[in-house]
Amino acid sequence: MGVDYYNILKVNRSASDEDLKKAYRKLAMKWHPDKNPAVNKKEAEAKFKQISEAYDVLSDAHKRKIYDQYGEEGLQFAEGNNSASFRYNPRDADDIFAEFFGGSRAADDRAGRYGDAAAGRSQFNLNSNNQSHNRNHKNNNSNNNNVVNKNKKAEAIESKLVCSLEDLYKGCRKKMRISRLVPDEFGMPKSVEEILKIDIQPGWKRGTKITFPEKGNQEPGIIPADLIFVVDEKPHAIFKREGNDLVVNQKISLLEALTGASFNLATLDGRNLTFPVTDIVKPGYEMVIPNEGMPVSKEPSKRGNLIIKFDVIYPSRLSSEQKSDLRRALGGSES
Repeated sequence: MGVDYYNILKVNRSASDEDLKKAYRKLAMKWHPDKNPAVNKKEAEAKFKQISEAYDVLSDAHKRKIYDQYGEEGLQFAEGNNSASFRYNPRDADDIFAEFFGGSRAADDRAGRYGDAAAGRSQFNLNSNNQSHNRNHKNNNSNNNNVVNKNKKAEAIESKLVCSLEDLYKGCRKKMRISRLVPDEFGMPKSVEEILKIDIQPGWKRGTKITFPEKGNQEPGIIPADLIFVVDEKPHAIFKREGNDLVVNQKISLLEALTGASFNLATLDGRNLTFPVTDIVKPGYEMVIPNEGMPVSKEPSKRGNLIIKFDVIYPSRLSSEQKSDLRRALGGSES
């Protein structure tokens, strides 16, 4: 557990507030540097500071609860910026002493016991005031730093959200399970799971971003990062998307290209679309079917076009008879 604050104050772990106060009064009077001229001053200062720190922690219900559960390291994490070298800032030992005995009372008592003059009492108060001023200055700087840190936001976290073309055509709801760190009631990190619901809107395109504000890990003094999902489109076996249009490559035989045909196509929402081809299909020929493309996300009532590109399949070989028939049919003459 590190430092044993209960042992320092010579109390048991169930000590009441009154027990803590009695223990502090006794030990503080014993080890206050100004009251122990016969004791090594550095040793007395260290003991006095340790006693004050122990009382500071155990007399505060919140700090004591953290200390009882996590030890001194728990206090460091709960009070600090998650830095291994950070130690929580205890209250000034002289301030705690003054709360119990009062500045003038302590000075008078010291003067009575050690024969100090009025100048000695003034020096004690002046030092105390200087310490208080310096401490307030440090606290103000610390508070200013905390304000700066609290205004600092962690960098956003981006993650791909892979969607099928059907998802982006019809719209759907996706559920994403995330795990992140948040502080518990004592300020210690714990992992929590959460399910985020994302409503995919018809017509969304690759690169669309969905932001969940401050859903990143929570760290002391820093605003959690935004969690951003970026839509990515999964390749489709039949359709290719070009903006709001859908493109299909349709194979057609040479005979069908010349004489016409009718084709069936299953749409992304499961309908069966029939389209007749009556024109002669030449190289580069395209058929455009209005309003059968992707929905326009900003105008749900509108859709792009379905563009059918034809790929004419030529026969690999023809018999002499077939060639003769073709010449006659196309207006040629035999030699």
